[in-house]
Amino acid sequence: MDLGLSDRVYVLTGASRGLGYATAEALVADGARVVLAARDAGAVEAAARRLGGPAHAVAVAADLTNPEAPQRLVATAHSTYGRLDGALVSVGGPPLGSAASVTDEQWRRSFETVFLGTVRTVRTVAAALTTGGAIGLVLSTSARSPLTGLGISNGLRPGLAGVAKDVADEYGPRGVRVVGLLPGRILTDRNVSLLAASGDPNRARAEAEALIPLRRLGDPAEFGRVAAFVLSPAASYLTGITLPVDGGALRGL
Repeated sequence: MDLGLSDRVYVLTGASRGLGYATAEALVADGARVVLAARDAGAVEAAARRLGGPAHAVAVAADLTNPEAPQRLVATAHSTYGRLDGALVSVGGPPLGSAASVTDEQWRRSFETVFLGTVRTVRTVAAALTTGGAIGLVLSTSARSPLTGLGISNGLRPGLAGVAKDVADEYGPRGVRVVGLLPGRILTDRNVSLLAASGDPNRARAEAEALIPLRRLGDPAEFGRVAAFVLSPAASYLTGITLPVDGGALRGL
């Protein structure tokens, strides 16, 4: 199936590695061009080089807590490639700890990055999109079911799922789609850290896999391919949903 991605342009945040980078790989493989953003300048520039350099990908060092960052990303897409067709908004996971044990400062910092940074980016990108544009929000299965030891994520991600639905309603009449993506246990650096924090990574991994119907952790590329489809014209009637990419782990219908 032709996804219709040839020459389309997407901004991806948190894209120097993990799910953002995996999505960029899938987009570029199907002919899209990408603007990668991450806080670490060296890491995001290396990621752009791995994708083939300026003909396919450019890098911007950006922190979404900076109110000017989203507009810089939009401007880079237009100045480099002459258009913008959508975005994947991904931010790093918040600190570990139960909702009751993390500090006020950790809550504030996480709200600025995970919640407000995401909302601001969606709002800015959407204003620059025309009919056929699409935005994907990388959330977490914690948007539907709390995860032990991830209190901040359990608090903020469901709110972002609600925001995604709200803005999908608002932007839909303009032909702009918004979809929330709910990655489960996928073997990113973040999940490697979570397994290590258990004290016995091998046992923790086996226990996690036992709760997944497919009996394995996901590969980032498996998420990336789903996200690329969601952003593509092939998914043109898909909006306002939260889509799990979790091997069947969520038990709700």
